[in-house]
Amino acid sequence: MAAVSDPVELGAPWGPVRSEPPPTRFHPVHGANIRVDPSGTRATRVESFAHGVCFSREPLAPGQVFLVEIEEKELGWCGHLRLGLTALDPASLTIVPEFSLPDLVSLGHTWVFAITRHHNRVPREGRPEAEAAAPSRPPALLMEPYLCIEQYRIPRDRLVGRSRPGLYSHLLDQLYELNVLPPTARRSRLGVLFCPRPDGTADMHIVINGEDMGPSARGLPATQPLYAVVDVFASTKSVRLVQLEYGLPSLQTLCRLVIQRSMVHRLAIDGLHLPKALKDFCKYE
Repeated sequence: MAAVSDPVELGAPWGPVRSEPPPTRFHPVHGANIRVDPSGTRATRVESFAHGVCFSREPLAPGQVFLVEIEEKELGWCGHLRLGLTALDPASLTIVPEFSLPDLVSLGHTWVFAITRHHNRVPREGRPEAEAAAPSRPPALLMEPYLCIEQYRIPRDRLVGRSRPGLYSHLLDQLYELNVLPPTARRSRLGVLFCPRPDGTADMHIVINGEDMGPSARGLPATQPLYAVVDVFASTKSVRLVQLEYGLPSLQTLCRLVIQRSMVHRLAIDGLHLPKALKDFCKYE
């Protein structure tokens, strides 16, 4: 992991190509009701609706997205996933707070955004607040191969949630790609990153199914290590980490995109004369 004082322009549209950061993992320090699998990539709240706060194992590099996919939901609770950043070292916490909001935030140097079914967009400076709730945009927007957030360019492919193959998966996939399904739905993908500014501070951005929600917090200390915060709260029961490619897409990814774009929907991939492992990769990833 590069030092925070030495920014890595992950996937930036200018400058030399830098090495990618290591895979993201959950920190061994987490809430009392959280169980992290041996790979460190899946976090599940095993009881109650609280004590579900998790952290990234390492501080994020500038422009690096800590991306999770909602794997399981639990009925009967009010509230959803919470996502953010903290300058607190998780290893320094004597006790992990019960909630990220307000408990962890009250410790200071922490910025957390509560994900809701709607209205997650943050209005830009100098633009009306009504813009934050406006979902209308050209359908072709999410067809662009890269998501550009300030000075960073991030391949969009893995940022977008996708349904499991089934009778209506081709319809659900279109809804995910257009960000029509609620951000709190199963298979939705949500990420957090920070972008340094010239004045030495940083903006925190939330990404939902391939779309930037705007700067949800400003004035973060860009020179301090910033860890991702994921609160597996209430109706969100389990999340898994999704790894991203920040440079040029791999040959494997490019082949998958060509195959997917040639199909009516993912179920048709089963009829191709291809190895099963490749067909599964095209359907599930």
